[in-house]
Formats: sequence, C-alpha cells, structure tokens
Amino acid sequence: MKVVARVKSRRAYTAAVDIEAERRELVRRIRRHGKQAGDPWLQKYAGSPLPVLGLKTGVHRQILRDFHRGHRDLAIRDVNRLAASLWKQAEYFEERTVAIELFLRYHRRLDDASWRLAESWVDQATGWALSDGLAMGPLARLVFREPARFREILRWGKSQSPWRRRASVYALRDLVRAGQLDPAFQLLSRLLRDEEFWVQRAVGTWLRECRKKDRRRTEAFLRAHSKGLPRVTITVATERAPKAFREELRCLAGHRRPPRKHSPGAHQD
Repeated sequence: MKVVARVKSRRAYTAAVDIEAERRELVRRIRRHGKQAGDPWLQKYAGSPLPVLGLKTGVHRQILRDFHRGHRDLAIRDVNRLAASLWKQAEYFEERTVAIELFLRYHRRLDDASWRLAESWVDQATGWALSDGLAMGPLARLVFREPARFREILRWGKSQSPWRRRASVYALRDLVRAGQLDPAFQLLSRLLRDEEFWVQRAVGTWLRECRKKDRRRTEAFLRAHSKGLPRVTITVATERAPKAFREELRCLAGHRRPPRKHSPGAHQD
C-alpha cells in the first residue's frame, strides 16, 4: 500500500492512499492472468460491452482477497475513489467486475456516496453479467440497509433502459432472502408484462425466489396476475414447482388451451 501522508481522523490515524497507484497494480494483476487474445465467446455469452480476458474465478477472487488483506483499514472514501477510478478507466470486463466486488469486500462501510456511485453505473452495466453483479451485490446490500432507497429502485421500473429495469428486480435480492416480500411483489407487479426478454426473465427469477420463501402467497400472486404473463416469466418462476401448476398458469395466461373434457359416451379417436 503506497502511503502519501498520515491523516488524522476522529477515530484513528489512517493512511492517505495513492489511488492511481493502487488501481494500476490491480489492473496489472488482472491483465497478467487473463488471456492475451481475450475471450470473444465469453464476451458474447456475458453480453459485455467491454472485451473479456477470461480470468478464472479462483484467480479473480484471489486478487481481491490479496488486496483486502493488505488494506483492511481502507477508509470508505478511498474505497469509493478506487472503485470509481477502476470503473471509469476500465478497458476490460474484469476491471469493472473488480470495481463492483471491491464494494462487496467493504460492504459494511458503504455509505450514501457509495450508493450514488453504484447507481451512476447502472445504465453502463449492460449485459446480464455486469448488470446482475452490480444489482445483486452492492445495490441490493444498500437497498436492504436503507428502506428509503427502495422507493428509488421502484422508479427504475419506469426507466427507458431495460438494464435499469432489470437491475431494479435484482436489487431485491437481500429483501427477498430476508423474507420481506411486500416490497418485492410491489415492484414485480409493475414489471410482469414488460416487453423486454431480459426483464421478463429477471421477474421470473425473483418470483421463483419468492416462492421459496412463501409458496402459497407467491402462487396466489401468480394466479391473480396470470393473464398475459410472458412465457419465459412463467417458465422461470415455476422451475421448481409441480408441472401441473406451470401448465395451469400457461392456460390462464392464454398460452395454451385447457384440456378438453370428454362427456360419457362421446366418440374418442
């Protein structure tokens, strides 16, 4: 850790950090372990707007572990500054994922400035991999910590950007995992008939997760809102449900006709 000066705070003495030096070192390690020619297939799969180096998950995590081990007392203002620099100057997908995961390493210290910074990335985080990582990670933690932020992601549901609408759904993660389904159903009900495939799939994913917490309530919600429900939403939402329930929803949604009932004595082929 490169120290420029010693700065006194109310709680303790903390080291002022050379943000650019730290960013360059992280970038150097990321690029050293990536594929020299990149990974075009993985870039297409992730929908990344930036080239993908194809860093192995274990290596990616080790880089972050090593950084955190050497910077356990890093002040949140410096975490924010470093994350902002990584994101802004990123030339590869992995450099942006490190910016996101840096927030997760220091999630207990995240503040309003962290929220504003992460929120500013939402429209740039295109492709499911970046979008979901950002929304399920720092955004979900911050929404869960401060209920007032839920009103903000509720407004994202009206955004022209499909990735911001999708992010609003994935930012429900910590609320749903904690069993707080009221806000989840409030937001999901507004996006049930979204025309964008990636939003439809996200809605299905989090209805599936809601069902794990409260099967009866979620199934009742799906039945009550079944008319016109997109096929992919039904398929994903009912991945772990009985086939009969899935077929019932498809019929209610208008995707399939209900089975015909034969009267006694009727001719059957």
